[in-house]
Amino acid sequence: MFGIINFETFLIAGILLNLTPGADTMYILGRSISQGKKAGILSALGISTGSIFHIIFATLGLSIILAKSAMAFLIVKYLGAAYLIYLGFKSLGFKANSKLDLETKTLRVGNMRIYMSGILTNILNPKVALFFLAFLPQFIDPNYAQSSISFLVLGLTFLFTGTVWCLILALFASRLSDQIRKNYKIKLWLDRVTGGIFILLGIKLALSER
Repeated sequence: MFGIINFETFLIAGILLNLTPGADTMYILGRSISQGKKAGILSALGISTGSIFHIIFATLGLSIILAKSAMAFLIVKYLGAAYLIYLGFKSLGFKANSKLDLETKTLRVGNMRIYMSGILTNILNPKVALFFLAFLPQFIDPNYAQSSISFLVLGLTFLFTGTVWCLILALFASRLSDQIRKNYKIKLWLDRVTGGIFILLGIKLALSER
């Protein structure tokens, strides 16, 4: 159906890839542990939204630009790295207040800002675009005329399984650290650890190659 071949294999491979720890996993864990359940869920949904853009770009053939143009790849890569490092230093600079609870902190950061951060960290990672270009065509019949439909169906399927996993991850991580975050000094250190994670992710992205 839709020119898709070996769908069961694709589904299993996609789930295993989603379960493999990566930049998105570390980002969601950092948000969930330091800022709680709502921040973790919003981060997961933001990353999934960013993936939708990558799927659409790849379906329309726009992601080929990143695959063929070294300059375009470098520009997007360094923008993404700079944004992650910016988020990291911003987290490092957050001052905990003994009278400030977790919900107020999350509200101050801004629900929309957390969601948009998830979108941007994903969109500005060119390796996500290259992943879709390399992985999905393996399960599309080359003789199928409407290959864009096949690409879209596979991309959305991968996105669905990935979103479910990211939400589970966010809920589990936030619940695990609920008691820890009630200690404001520990919460301050969690913010710093999260900031360090973001900075390391940015450096890793900046040093990555196609």
